[in-house]
Formats: sequence, structure tokens, C-alpha cells
Amino acid sequence: MTIRGFFTELQRQSRRNQRERERLARQNHREHESRIRRMEHAKKSQERFHVQKSKAEHAELKRLEKEAREAYLDAREAETEQLNEELFEARTEIDSILASTLERDDFVDLRQLRAVVNHPPFMQGRLLQPIPPPVPVLDPRAPILCLPPPLRGLSVLFGKKKHADSVDSAKRDHDVAMLAWRDQCKAVELHRLEKMQAHRNAEAHRQVKLIHANASYAKECEARESEVASKNQELEELIVNLGYGTADAVQEYVSIVLSNSIYPDHFSVTHEFNFEPSTAELVLCVKIPNPSQVATIKSYKYSKSNDEIAPTTLSQKDCRDRYTSAVFQVALRSFHEVFEADRRGIIQTIALQVGTDASDPSSGRHGFIPFVVAAADRESILALNLANVVPSMTLSLIGAAVSKNPFGLVPVAITGIRRT
Repeated sequence: MTIRGFFTELQRQSRRNQRERERLARQNHREHESRIRRMEHAKKSQERFHVQKSKAEHAELKRLEKEAREAYLDAREAETEQLNEELFEARTEIDSILASTLERDDFVDLRQLRAVVNHPPFMQGRLLQPIPPPVPVLDPRAPILCLPPPLRGLSVLFGKKKHADSVDSAKRDHDVAMLAWRDQCKAVELHRLEKMQAHRNAEAHRQVKLIHANASYAKECEARESEVASKNQELEELIVNLGYGTADAVQEYVSIVLSNSIYPDHFSVTHEFNFEPSTAELVLCVKIPNPSQVATIKSYKYSKSNDEIAPTTLSQKDCRDRYTSAVFQVALRSFHEVFEADRRGIIQTIALQVGTDASDPSSGRHGFIPFVVAAADRESILALNLANVVPSMTLSLIGAAVSKNPFGLVPVAITGIRRT
């Protein structure tokens, strides 16, 4: 991604997120407790109806059916209200295209766009922990020599030989057991050594993998740091070049400013522009949706008889007036945003066109149809109090050429930016 794309997208996402938060805040503010209760009541009533239907007697069934019907109608009416609220919000956004930009400073502090390296955590945690040593293998218990008890009493006189034989037998058995025990100890020792060697091998393998993982992570971190450093270096160059007023830097800055200008989703706007340093003039073309892409619905109404939510259409005059107002607001907003953002005063004049891509009704050819053609200097625009103006009169004041009927795709009567 180029630096323009990077910083432009950064600004665009920031503005979109901000506008989405503002939209949600407005929506939450407009939500009414009564409508929410009605929808919840409708849902509970319908659920209760289905549970009790099989058990209800005829009279009770009739009552439940009536409640369910009323709950359904309430839900449909609440749905209609929701559609009308969304329609009102969309209409308000278009009607306040100019006002919405006056609420904020269009200047973009490029220093705030410096990127910061965010390294993900090292995900090889298990490699950081040494492998626990094997559970100790104990030697088997040594056999114990169990001799017969010493002779006592008369047995001393008559049992000496038998007792001696028993002692000899016990010693022989003990000697055999000791041989077996020593063999067992050797086997256990061999097993112990094998487990210790396996542990040493596993630990050595872990340490090798950890070294490789650390090296790989360090390389990834270095790549991220290099990428961020490169972008920040490009940003620093942009800031310096903008200070000198170089054409590429001004072009880049204007791109960021206009990308930061977020219009309603249902009224998308694109910009094409070129800065001429010899005249300090920005040639700006703003493309807006054509009339067929702008909603013409006035409101939604629910009909109980056929269970339909049907739209009602704005009058031709209302459609024409709202679209024309949006065109004029876009023109003034474009002047204002660029001049306000250019605190250094590098851009002295703007040659502006606002129009749409559509099929020309007079020729049938598809192309750009200009609705506003104007040129203005920064002093004349910044001197205006745009919060209190009538856009059509303001455009007339600065000598703009405007279409008599943008909604009918009628272009301005001149072809050049400036009238002679």
C-alpha cells in the first residue's frame, strides 16, 4: 500500500468509526420506550398464544386469538415506525451535508498519523518453560534376612540340628533374593538412565526450538519496526515537503483531507483533483450520486387490510428541492473543507465542479454532467459564516454557475470554470 493509501485509509476508517458512533448515539436517543415495550409485548403475547392454544376452550381460544392479532398489529406498526425513523435519519443526513462539516475542524495534523509498532505477544509460551524432570524411579526394597527365633527351653537340647537347618535354609533363600534384588536394581538403574537421557534430549530439543522461535519472532518484530519506520519516514518527508508547498505533498495532503470527509452511506461522494503550484490553484471535481440513486420515499404506512407496509413517494418538487439543496451544500462544503484544512495557505484558489455521471437526457450519451461550476479564493470562502447561509445565494454571491434543475440532469449553461 502506498503512503497515500495508508494514511488515507487510516483517516477514512477513523472518520467512519466516529460517524458510526454518532449515528448509533442518535439512534439510541430516538428509540422510544413505548415502542420497545410494544414489540416485547407482541412477542410474549404470540408465544403465550401458541403455548395455550392447544389447551384453551373455545371462548378462551377466541380471546387468545384476539390478543395475538392485536400483538401482531402492534409489531407491524412498530416495524413501520422503525422504517420511518431510519428514513428520517437518512433524510436528515443529506439535509445537513454542509452543517455536519462545520461542527469539526477539517485540519489534519499529520504528526498525529505517526505509526506506532504494536508487536503481538510471543505465542510460544510452552517453549519458555523447561521440561519438568522425570518422576524419580526408586530402587526396589532390599530383601530382609528372616532367621528363625533362637532355641529356648528343652528345644536347646533336642532341636539344635533342625534349628541349624532352618537357619541355613533362610540364609540360602536370602542369598537368592539378594541376587534377584541386585538384578532388579540394575534394571531400575538402566530405566532411570534412559528416562534421564530422554529428558535431556527433550530439553535440548526444546531449547533449540526456542532459539529458532525467538529468532523468527525477532525477525518479524524487525520487519514490523522497519515497516513502521519507513512509513513514519515517508510521513516526515510529507510534512517537510508540505511545508515547502511541493505539488506532490499538497496533492497528498488534499487526498487525506478529502478522504477524511465522510458523507452518508446513501449519498456517496468521490473526488478528483490536481494542484497547480505555479498558480496555487486546486482544480477539484466532485462526483455525487445521480438523482435515480437518491431515495424518493416520503414515509411508510401500514395497511391492516392487506397487511402491507407500503412507501409513499415524495412529490416531484420535494425531490427536486432536496437534491438541488444537496448539490449546493456539497459545493460549499468542498470549498470550506479544503481551505480550512490548508492552514498554511498554500492553496489560494479552487476551481470546482460538482456533478454526476449519468446519461445526458438531451444527447443520450453517458458522461459527467456538471451542476455547479465555480472558482473562489480562500479569503472569500473563509470570510463566510456558512452556518447561517442559504447555499444557493452563497454560490450566487461568489459568481458560481449553477444548473437550473440538477434533479432533471440539466447541466450548467457554461463549459468553463470561470465566466468571462
